[in-house]
Amino acid sequence: MTDTTKKAIFLYDFTGLMAQPWIDAGYECWLFDGQHEPGVKREGNLLKVGMWFHHDQIHQHAVDIAEMVGGGVRIVVGFPECTYLTTTGARWLYHPDDKHLPFKERRPHPMHPDRRVKQKQAVELFKLPKAVADLIGCPFASENPAVNVLNTQYARPEYKFNPWEYGGYLPEDDVHPTYPDYINARDAYPKNTGIWCGNGFVMPDRKPVYCDPGYSKQYERLGGKSLKTKNIRSATPRGFAIAVYEANHD
Repeated sequence: MTDTTKKAIFLYDFTGLMAQPWIDAGYECWLFDGQHEPGVKREGNLLKVGMWFHHDQIHQHAVDIAEMVGGGVRIVVGFPECTYLTTTGARWLYHPDDKHLPFKERRPHPMHPDRRVKQKQAVELFKLPKAVADLIGCPFASENPAVNVLNTQYARPEYKFNPWEYGGYLPEDDVHPTYPDYINARDAYPKNTGIWCGNGFVMPDRKPVYCDPGYSKQYERLGGKSLKTKNIRSATPRGFAIAVYEANHD
């Protein structure tokens, strides 16, 4: 029997913010993330899958995901971990005494000797959304900071945006439903974000709102490297989520 249910897949997704517009429209949405409970848990037309991914099993993961979800998938969207991809952490990759040497000749940083290995693994993990979409035959998009090592070790992003550029998709009386104390209403904050995409993905039109110039100050109450901090900092801008749905749904 042919599966006629419209579906969407979201990888490395704990919050489900990107999926919400698709859920509201009746799509069956699959969220894959290691932070979810093990197995598959259904909440209406939302399915949360507790699943960790491994850098050397990308093809097999893609096969497993495609078989698990079945037919009817319209889009794959991913939010791969950026800890080892951002350029802000590049100073920990190489020995501080080797700055004058070509990159190939620099030694690992003595305090973090395994960081370069983890960086290479992170680049491989970034490729999963594309692998799943290519196998299924549907559009895909992956999000990460626009300026990071992917630019040289994988590919440059097809598009760049800041959350405030899509804040107009949210109502004027907007309040963040999950992190109101940390994320500005209407996504009115800067964050140079890259979108790596393909297979017919449509980058939506912008609807900007006012944003204070300069560096984002909304996260000043956050500190450390806790999982909560990472989840808040990586939370999908809801205006952009709505815009992506409007530009890419059937």
